[in-house]
This record gives sequence, structure tokens and C-alpha cells, in this order.
Amino acid sequence: MLKVAFSKVYKYELPEGHRFPMMKYDLLPEQLLYEGTLEEDNFFQPAQLSREQILLTHTKEYLDKLENLTLSRKEERNIGFPIRKDLIERGKYISHGTYECAKYALTHGVSMNIAGGTHHAYADHGEGFCVFNDMAIASKLILKENLVERILFVDLDVHQGNGNAHIFQDDPRVYTFSMHGAKNYPLRKEISDLDIGVPDKIEDAPYLRLLNENLPRLIDLQKPNIIFYQSGVDILKTDKLGRLGLSIEGCKERDRIVFELAKLHAIPIVVSMGGGYSEKITDIIDAHANTYRLAQDIYF
Repeated sequence: MLKVAFSKVYKYELPEGHRFPMMKYDLLPEQLLYEGTLEEDNFFQPAQLSREQILLTHTKEYLDKLENLTLSRKEERNIGFPIRKDLIERGKYISHGTYECAKYALTHGVSMNIAGGTHHAYADHGEGFCVFNDMAIASKLILKENLVERILFVDLDVHQGNGNAHIFQDDPRVYTFSMHGAKNYPLRKEISDLDIGVPDKIEDAPYLRLLNENLPRLIDLQKPNIIFYQSGVDILKTDKLGRLGLSIEGCKERDRIVFELAKLHAIPIVVSMGGGYSEKITDIIDAHANTYRLAQDIYF
């Protein structure tokens, strides 16, 4: 059974007019239930991270600032959200959800988090709507528990996974692969184990060709025990921030490539949703829903 992390705390109430589409965290599970892709039994409500678990990835100084609400204005602006207690609590549930998904994936082959993909969070600060780095936290935990030995990050959000790259820059157990808009955020990029910067307005065929040329090779070379997949849908042509040119069908084919390779090689895969900022919320929901539809079709 496909196990999917979801909690009502995922939807964070932002000031009116904020561009981050928080409503997708309610609408996506509703759509998946309505169309029959998922049933209530597919969902689980994650627990909350402990302080000890967070400190495997994030620094004590940063965590103290978050929990005491003492970030500077600059630090808060870099994150992009008004920092409140409920935002901090939300991040603890989302990150623990990705950790629990990793353990489900090791049993069932795949597991997914309705939120997550917070790949811009560094050990000592947050950026780009990211407070805690859910995939890094989950990776550190399953490595500590000796559940896996080698991890592959497949980050196909339009923005480079700079937090992931920095956190794992000296850890040979975790290979970071980021394929992103070359001229998009962040302006100053970190060095992943493999970075592929794609040009603005790239369309389906050349984008998918690049993925097909690189991901099978990485899997063969790295032989990971698990994949953490950042499946942002901000690669769509309709996205307000992405500047790429992919169709919804192209985005779906991207997911198919990742899932089919993972299944072919019997590598468990954990999926976090990442970004999506299209003008029409229906485009965001449909593209994200395709990821779940494919997981059901391919695995179950």
C-alpha cells in the first residue's frame, strides 16, 4: 500500500496576498481522494521531530533562534515567511513525515509526503521558504539507524538544492544530484555532486533527454540503497517563478522516468513535493497529482 504523509498543520496561514500557494496542501489530498487514486487508509499523520533528531542536521544556535523566535529581520526575510511558533511546529511534522516515509519506502518500495522538499534550508539557517531540511533530516536519521549505507538525492525542482549540497558536501554516503534552472534562484549556487543547469524555456524533449542521459548512469555508479526524490512542479511553462517550458505531460514523464528506474533497480524511493507556483491552482494540483497517480500505477 502507498503510504502518504499528511497533516492539517501542513497548511500555514500566510498574510493575504502572499504568493506561496499554501492551499495546495489541502486541495491535493482532496483531489486524490475524490478521483480514487488514494483512500483514507493511504494517509498517515506524522509524528513531530524531537530536538535531538533535529540537531543531527541543524545547529543548536539556529534551532534556538527558531524556537525562541529570535531570528533577525534579515534571517526571517531570507526564509520568506513570517516566523511564528506554528510555522516551526509545522516544519517539525513535515520533516518527521519524510523520515517516516523513508521507513515505509524501505518496506513498500515507495512512500510520499504531501509537503516537504525543503532543500534550501542549511544546517545553520533557512532560505527560500525552507525552515528545516526534511530530506537531510530523514537521511541523517536513517543513516544513524544503519537502515541504509548509500543515499541518492534526485532533485528536479526548478531551483538548485543548495541546502542539500552544502549539508552533504563532505559526506560520501550521500550523493546529491540537482537538475535545475541555470539562471534561477539561488543566484549563488552551491556545488552538488552533480549539477545540471538547464536554460530558460527548455521544453519537454531536451529536458527529458538530459534526465535520461544522466539518471540511469548515476544509479549504476552509485548503487544507492534509497532515493530521495524532490518532485517540484515549478518546471512547468505556466509557473510564475520557474521560467522553464515544460508541459504537464512532460512533467509527468519526468516522474515516470524516476519511478521506473527506481523500481527496475529495486531501490526504495521517498518523494517530497517541493515547489509549484503556476497562476492556476488547477495546474499545480494536476501536476502534483500525476506523481501520485504514477506511483500507484507503477508500484501497486
